[in-house]
Amino acid sequence: MTQENTPPNPAELDSLDAIADCLADAFEDGDGAVITVAMQAVAQAPGLGALAAAVGMPRDALHTALVAEEFNLDLTLEIMKVVDLHMSGRG
Repeated sequence: MTQENTPPNPAELDSLDAIADCLADAFEDGDGAVITVAMQAVAQAPGLGALAAAVGMPRDALHTALVAEEFNLDLTLEIMKVVDLHMSGRG
C-alpha cells in the first residue's frame, strides 16, 4: 500500500517480494484496519503459496486464516518474521 488509503491490489502480489513490501507497509502504518486489509489482499494473492511456504504452513490453511481474520499472535509474528527477514535480505 504505497498511497494512503489505497488498498493493495491482490493481483499485484505475485511474489514474496511484493507480499513482503505490502505487509511491511501495513505493519509500519500500525493501524489494525490497514493490516487487516493488507492480510486479506494477501489471502487472494497469486503469491500466497510463497508466503505459506516461508511461514511453514499449508497454503489453504493460511488462506483460510487470513480470510476469516483468524491471524492470532503466533501467526502474525511468523508472518512478521518472514517479512522482516525477506526485506533485510535485499541489501
